[in-house]
Amino acid sequence: METVAETQKSVRIFADGLLFGESPRWRDGALWVSDWGANEVLRFDAVGRREVIARVASFPMCIEHLPDGRLLIVDSAGKQLLRREPNGTLAQHANFRALSELEAFGNDIVVDGRCAIYVNDIGFKFPGGEFRPGVVVLVTPDGAVRQVADDLAFPNGMAVTPDNRTLIIAESYACRLTAFDISSGGGLSGRRVWAEVDDHPDGVCLDVEGCAWYADVGNKRCVRVREGGEVLETIALDRGAFACVLGGTDRRTLFIVCQDWRGAGNWTSGPRTGLVAAVEAPAAAAGWP
Repeated sequence: METVAETQKSVRIFADGLLFGESPRWRDGALWVSDWGANEVLRFDAVGRREVIARVASFPMCIEHLPDGRLLIVDSAGKQLLRREPNGTLAQHANFRALSELEAFGNDIVVDGRCAIYVNDIGFKFPGGEFRPGVVVLVTPDGAVRQVADDLAFPNGMAVTPDNRTLIIAESYACRLTAFDISSGGGLSGRRVWAEVDDHPDGVCLDVEGCAWYADVGNKRCVRVREGGEVLETIALDRGAFACVLGGTDRRTLFIVCQDWRGAGNWTSGPRTGLVAAVEAPAAAAGWP
């Protein structure tokens, strides 16, 4: 396989031809990716063969799975959370219209092992809008929505620890990973800095050693850090890294979704430079499934 960049580890191309890939997830022996630019949710089998699972005309369009395996799609343009039923139809799982006067709502999503769903929003029109702090909302199993955190500087990737007790979120504009305690009812408290970093973290995933991987667009890399900020490993790439997930049969393959950064707003046209890079990681994924 062609390598993406010269690194200490062998980095291979798992899949290419994406317009603007984001939100990688590993579920049921497959890699799921949202191609924002093409408005498609893709499923890749173990050798990289792709299938279009859903089409939603939205940007962003992040994805996650419920514990029972059903796919959730953040339809930001529609200000709603969609749920894909076993027959392939899409149903509204939650409505965000009352939460914001902006044209869109919703960025990243994560689901814990108890079915608590967290969706964040950056809080302002991007690109071009004046900065305002973002929020995190909780979606309960019955579809009710309530805000559980605010004052976040461009909330981006999120992850929940395997014990369902801690939510870690990337604050891209604050150059840090921030942690919250999760209550039994899904509320968030005990806000604290999990790690200060020297760049703008985007997508996040956790491993069994309690470390976090985060993607970095501007520096074209994916970084593994310990709580407190110690950098343990850096994977260099030849294009911006937007998100990452640990998957594969042993959950030790780090899949990194990356593409050329052509500037804010230039995401849905131009050459298809989006790809999924893969590299073996030192520790397996944390948590279910």
